Amino acid sequence: MIRLFQANAIAAVAMALTSPFIAESGSRSHPLDENAALDLLERTLKCDGIYEKRILSDCIAYGTEETTNAYFGFVLREIHNAKCGGDPDVTPAIDRYRVYRRSGKITRWNPVEDKWELYKPARNK
Repeated sequence: MIRLFQANAIAAVAMALTSPFIAESGSRSHPLDENAALDLLERTLKCDGIYEKRILSDCIAYGTEETTNAYFGFVLREIHNAKCGGDPDVTPAIDRYRVYRRSGKITRWNPVEDKWELYKPARNK
């Protein structure tokens, strides 16, 4: 009886701890707003280490380029200053992403192919 209670308690705690992640990864009942979409993009890129070997995280600026009912379009730009180097009058674009409001899906602009592609960390490094 005690083992069954312990197993149920452990299962309940595990479910409580993982349920926010399960809910976040699926279809959303409430669409992302711009801040949540940008936060998701920043966390994803940082977690995947996409730019860590190319540029300091302090030298990247995020900007919103497009807002639609379906997604937010963000541009990542290099910051040029004393710390990061470069001409302070120039902020070149590094990459462009879309974060979809309902699904949280992220796509990346591929300028060579001239199309939006599903974000895949290994391909973007």
